[in-house]
Amino acid sequence: MSNIRIEQMTPTQKVAALLITLGPSAASEIMKNIEDDSALEQITLEIAGMAKLPQEVIEAIVDEFYTVFQASSMLASGGMNYARELLEKAYGASEANDILNRLVTILNSNPFQFFNEADPVQLATSFQNENPQLIALILAYLKPEQSAKVLNCLAPNIQHRVALKIAQMETTNPEVISEVEKIVESRFSNVVATDFSKAGGTKTLANILNSTDRATEKNVIEMMEVETPELAEDVRSLMFVFEDIVNLDDSSIQRILREVDTRDLATSLKGAKEEVKQKILKNMSERAQGVLLEDIEYMGPVRTKEVQKAQGKIVGVIKALEAVGEVTIYRGNSQEDELIE
Repeated sequence: MSNIRIEQMTPTQKVAALLITLGPSAASEIMKNIEDDSALEQITLEIAGMAKLPQEVIEAIVDEFYTVFQASSMLASGGMNYARELLEKAYGASEANDILNRLVTILNSNPFQFFNEADPVQLATSFQNENPQLIALILAYLKPEQSAKVLNCLAPNIQHRVALKIAQMETTNPEVISEVEKIVESRFSNVVATDFSKAGGTKTLANILNSTDRATEKNVIEMMEVETPELAEDVRSLMFVFEDIVNLDDSSIQRILREVDTRDLATSLKGAKEEVKQKILKNMSERAQGVLLEDIEYMGPVRTKEVQKAQGKIVGVIKALEAVGEVTIYRGNSQEDELIE
């Protein structure tokens, strides 16, 4: 590899070369934070097999990482024009344009999209023996509907492990993602018919679970409650929010109103969207409507945290009623939610 040029190197090779350059102490700290086992394995193999690189190649790699991270920081703090202005002063117009183009390509990529068109049953079958971290990485980048279908088809003992990995996932190096994507596409080519952004996390998992069937949702949440109760509660809280009341049917709204404290209801509607307020009011008698509107009017200013607390109480009532089958929360295209005449 001594005659290799930087243009011929893969992203994984560049990462490996950078880690070698940084030395054992810094490299070990960085590698501790690479959560994807497959990517870590590939980087380790490259480090083990890498011969001494020419000094100019090492300098070019360090330069490339530095400028990309610097440009990324500028974009985050001041936007594209600010980043372009500073980079042009530092590197000249031509090189600044090259750096930004390379960064924008990374930012706008969308990994693993070839799996969105694949058969979810076949995908799940192919994933059964894979590391849960790898499955989680892939599902975190897919459309929630597709991820939900794949999750539905995984074995129950794998479902919750994958869900946990998604919820715990943080930002992953985009160049590592790109390299993993190539490996994955090659490995799973038989079932196949790219943003520098955070994938995964509790919100991503909640979106996926909102589209799964109830059995999968129940299995995942119950398993998470045993292993990581706080994380399970975070996910559960994101799966139905106060504004989702507009999606409930009238009979469910009426049932909920019988359990909700009037003061909490008035507080929850302070600053709520008009469509939420109207959904509540249309399911009340004229007299009850008048009382509620009067309570809201004479309540005066209310702290945001008090409104959120009241809304949380009502969401809690809704979830409790759903648990005993007294209200229905519609999720995605679940067949269980279809009405049968």
